[in-house]
Amino acid sequence: MIRLSAFADEISQDLNEQLAVLLSENIHFLDLRSVWNSNVLDLSNEQVQLVKRTLDAHNVGVAAIASPIGKVAIDAPFDAQMQRFERAIALSHIFQTPYIRIFSFYPPRAGHNTMQSAWRDEVIRRLDSMTKRAAEEHLILLHENEKAIYGDTIARCVDLLSSIQNEHLQAAFDPANFIQCEQTPYPDAFEALRPWLHYVHVKDALPDGNVVAAGKGISRWPDILHHLRQDSYDGFLTLEPHLASANQYSGFSGADLFCSASQALQHILQNIGWQYA
Repeated sequence: MIRLSAFADEISQDLNEQLAVLLSENIHFLDLRSVWNSNVLDLSNEQVQLVKRTLDAHNVGVAAIASPIGKVAIDAPFDAQMQRFERAIALSHIFQTPYIRIFSFYPPRAGHNTMQSAWRDEVIRRLDSMTKRAAEEHLILLHENEKAIYGDTIARCVDLLSSIQNEHLQAAFDPANFIQCEQTPYPDAFEALRPWLHYVHVKDALPDGNVVAAGKGISRWPDILHHLRQDSYDGFLTLEPHLASANQYSGFSGADLFCSASQALQHILQNIGWQYA
């Protein structure tokens, strides 16, 4: 059975408000990205324990550690990223999730006009290193197709995943992000990424890239969900609405717009008769 999750910081930076809205929508998982205006990797040990106790008290689980790993320039020191990556690994164990969301690096700091082929090998080297470390910890890295990183187009996502070809590196499929990169999420991206499609981010977009609730844009969410069901997908559908604002490291919807996005997704699922938890 599929399970619903959400980037709960789209609701609020207050953990209690996040949980109140999630539970009002019958959502019992979250992708932990930020709380109290701190990124998940920057929470103190005391804050982490408070988050854990609060989630346990409300019977809410962590679907994934939604880290910003890989959202730096490819020529930024890799050792610094690996130190933060080790923090993400520690948090995944604390919150008992096998999943860590990652990215595949921005162009070099010297200039965004650098040909991407020039830094492909370094991207693969870094992702391969992180994937091997994840395998040691029995974890799965989820590469998100994000605008302006190396793996933003269909072809480059396939290149990364097929070059590394390790079960500990999978795809977090985000249809709206593909639209913003002038790619067709369904059927093109969906079919290309099927061998690695292990996680799904739920947001939609109009042809101009403006983000809307699932089913309101051109992602073809009913078709995506039908196809996932045919493929016996058994994983998370994670709401990431971005309906009020979005920036490099997060997005925001607020409680009302988040609920609208949640209800849009649940309406599609109910229409096709796909049970979820």
